[in-house]
Amino acid sequence: MTLMTKFLGAAAATALSAGAALAEPALIFDLGGKFDKSFNEAAFAGAQRWAEETGESFREIELQSEAQREQALRRFAEAGSNPIVMTGFAFGDALGQVAGDYPDTDFVIIDMVVDAPNVRSVVFNEHEGSYLVGMMAAMASESNTVGFIGGMDIPLIRKFACGYAQGVLAVNPDATVISNMTGSTPAAWNDPVKGSELTKAQISQGADVVYAAAGGTGVGVLQTAADEDILSIGVDSNQNHLHPGKVLTSMIKRVDNAVFDAMSDGPGMEKGFNVMGVGNEGVGVAIDEHNKALVTAEMQAAVDEAAAKIADGSLEVHDYMSDDSCPSLSF
Repeated sequence: MTLMTKFLGAAAATALSAGAALAEPALIFDLGGKFDKSFNEAAFAGAQRWAEETGESFREIELQSEAQREQALRRFAEAGSNPIVMTGFAFGDALGQVAGDYPDTDFVIIDMVVDAPNVRSVVFNEHEGSYLVGMMAAMASESNTVGFIGGMDIPLIRKFACGYAQGVLAVNPDATVISNMTGSTPAAWNDPVKGSELTKAQISQGADVVYAAAGGTGVGVLQTAADEDILSIGVDSNQNHLHPGKVLTSMIKRVDNAVFDAMSDGPGMEKGFNVMGVGNEGVGVAIDEHNKALVTAEMQAAVDEAAAKIADGSLEVHDYMSDDSCPSLSF
């Protein structure tokens, strides 16, 4: 019996014996760990903010394997947790199997769409935020070569890469964008050593700015970029503070807001399909005391102008997920 099985079994027993009074929300983290300093950690920050503001508590679990997804969903549902929030596209199949068995439980899935009457699906326009940081990368680069390092090679991460390349080339049509994925299995989200190796390989090809969209693997990318005295770009959470003066910016994906809103809305929430993009501050760039010296007035003005055009629809960033193509980058 795994630690998670023991924990969830105990949680179920406690809640079922105590009744509906203990119907707390639950948060299930994707592989890579709660403190990945990126996607999962952003989700945790949203749940923590909800708990601090309401004085309530929530349940949580960090998965150790793919096989535990459906088990975790069923255990929390049987324990009376409501809503149950899960982080990551990989929960899609499991939720599709589980949601119908618990019609009175609300589920929230981030980064995937599951069509069920008791599911809220939250997706992000990552390509829009990636376009903005791509512009910044092109303006900061002195070698005219920038890099992208993704985690697991899936359409969602290609969506980041494609938007980034489009932003780079909008500023400098002659720039070179190098793109690498860490792997083809979920282990790609938590391999900082491989992230470091890929960063060094891109540096050897001339890259002087590297954007990481790789979960915990990105920690290795940002560390190596700082060690090798080039700039990096963080993702999901604001990662500027990890290496002050070396992280050009972070493409913030407000996973924290998605989790906070879900827990605040609670049982009976509005279900369906939610999209968070530049226009509703779902994605954007991070400017703070840790990177402001790197961001020129020209760079800030260009990003602000592009963001306004994306928001009003006059600038359309190509979405890889729409047709599995990327005019700006070859995979």
